[in-house]
Amino acid sequence: QVQLVESGGGLVQAGGSLRLSCAASGRTFSPYGMGWFRQAPGKEREFVATISWSGGTTYYADSVKGRFTISRDNTKKTGFLLMNSLKPEDSAVYYCAAYMGTARAAARGSSEYDYWGQGTQVTVSS
Repeated sequence: QVQLVESGGGLVQAGGSLRLSCAASGRTFSPYGMGWFRQAPGKEREFVATISWSGGTTYYADSVKGRFTISRDNTKKTGFLLMNSLKPEDSAVYYCAAYMGTARAAARGSSEYDYWGQGTQVTVSS
């Protein structure tokens, strides 16, 4: 089991920045990839970004490419999502997720993930 806890959400004006953190605990001695998803009210959960265990492979949704940066610090068992140039349409609950193993360099489908955090709210005002 891997437990994930997100933090860093909040209210920010359009054009501002936030950095989300995802702290992992439990079975963290095994390699795992990490990802971020988001879900706005009335919409399906959507992929935002993913990063491999080594950090060498990352993928982003087109809607956030160039504005968001995913990273991780395995020594601290923590993942990050730096969000710049935020837009009102970025408002959502952001979820951190983990998939075990290194067979996949990255995972963009929610069904590929084994563990999920409870989410952190991000609200961008116009």
